Amino acid sequence: MLRIKLDAALLFTLLMASFGLKAGRLAIVIDDFGYRPHEENQVLSMPTAVSIAVLPNAPHAREMATKAHQQGREVLIHLPMAPLSKQPLERDTLRPGMSQEEISRIIRDAVNKVPFAVGLNNHMGSAMTSNLDGMRNVMQVLEHYPFYFLDSMTIGNSQSSQAANGTGIKVIKRNVFLDDTSNEADIRQQFNRAIALARRNGSAIAIGHPHPNTVRILQQMLPALPTDITLVPPSNLLNETNAPGQAPSSRPNRPRNPFRGVPMCLTKQVPPPVYADAMFKAIFSSLNDTPWIKLITHRGDNKSPAHQAQ
Repeated sequence: MLRIKLDAALLFTLLMASFGLKAGRLAIVIDDFGYRPHEENQVLSMPTAVSIAVLPNAPHAREMATKAHQQGREVLIHLPMAPLSKQPLERDTLRPGMSQEEISRIIRDAVNKVPFAVGLNNHMGSAMTSNLDGMRNVMQVLEHYPFYFLDSMTIGNSQSSQAANGTGIKVIKRNVFLDDTSNEADIRQQFNRAIALARRNGSAIAIGHPHPNTVRILQQMLPALPTDITLVPPSNLLNETNAPGQAPSSRPNRPRNPFRGVPMCLTKQVPPPVYADAMFKAIFSSLNDTPWIKLITHRGDNKSPAHQAQ
């Protein structure tokens, strides 16, 4: 009987794969690397799918980027960009009024200081990323590098996707900040929110920082990651049709006569999520009711102890 159920599980696993069903994918990026070696080394002890974003002018930038790369970990440049609020800024912070030549110089310098980077995301940047002309200059400079752009989404009306139209730069966007507060319960709640989004949408990107409480929560929760969630670096999400925040095509395909049907009815109550374990229970319950399973099971159960001993 156990053999029959195992064979049935294998059969349905293959069927699921053939229909393209897959687990939710979660990318985690830890920003602000280069200033806190103690906490950062703890992050580098986590699964290598956890990626890091390094501040170019941090004192340990090159050291941490090199160490992460040697582990096979994905490295991003955490490029400072101007915020709307007044606060101390990193040296060589990008500003909306900068010329493309000045932006090119700053990015070139950052590339030299953060070796092995494959992507770039913004540090702060609400003023810069919400400025279309400024972000167009950034994207045009990034065309000279093999980078993707991860928008940290520090402001809702970020122009990164629009600015990338017409360039070869792929844009993905952050879904969850793990540590808007330093409270451990809040960080745990945000981690669970990222998991829920990955389940619902197929993928999600969470950004955190190398603060002691964030490191502690990740150390507790990553080993207990649900089996239907796969930890991946951000670059694994670039080519997905529904990648989070993927830049839209500059030439969308539109039907000649788009159908304008009745609007969808809204449900009064959000249905509860269905997870993988519930799905498998339903599959096995269905299998047990099928005639061929009952026939095989009946034959096995009819064997006498003497026959079984032989």
